[in-house]
Amino acid sequence: MVKVWLADITPLLIEETYQRYYRELPEWRKEKADRCRGRSVRAQSAGAWSLWSQVRNHYGLPEETVYNLSHSGKYALCAFSDSTTAKVGCDLEEIKTFREPVARRFFCQSEYEHIMGKDEKDRTQLFYRYWVMKESFMKATRQGMALDMRAFEIGWETEDRPVLIRKPQEYQEEYYYREYTEEGVNARIAVCTTDEEVDGQLYILEF
Repeated sequence: MVKVWLADITPLLIEETYQRYYRELPEWRKEKADRCRGRSVRAQSAGAWSLWSQVRNHYGLPEETVYNLSHSGKYALCAFSDSTTAKVGCDLEEIKTFREPVARRFFCQSEYEHIMGKDEKDRTQLFYRYWVMKESFMKATRQGMALDMRAFEIGWETEDRPVLIRKPQEYQEEYYYREYTEEGVNARIAVCTTDEEVDGQLYILEF
């Protein structure tokens, strides 16, 4: 089963708190955080790994656990599966303005037309829904941004049930989507996985 955890990393913007979590990072993650420019970006990097570390300890998960991390704005996200053969990708994106040129350039024609058929408010929400679902699939394949966003297409069984209706030839496994919302969190969250079981609850960790 896949479980998903969210954390507000705002406390890590305080230098004393950041340093406390930073000291617990593995060396390679410290180096990654050190390369980040700006306090907020460093907090995101350290916060995402700290979230995963606490989740891993909470469940007593082994090193080989399949997991994925994401962060945006003041939030960090992690998703993991208890199946060692599953693929898992997650994405979190803070909702800002509708980026029509991005949708036109990077999304499939049907996806773009679906967005543009909505009114302005719904258009923004749908754009970010597509964005996190696109990113979560790309991360599940471990290709990331090396995979063309137009190489796969998202359709809808119902308004709340997105499905992959076209996939790259090399990724023909069955993939499942789950979206999450949390009151007070201005972001879209999605998980894409080959694990048939996905917990519908979004778990919250406080730093």
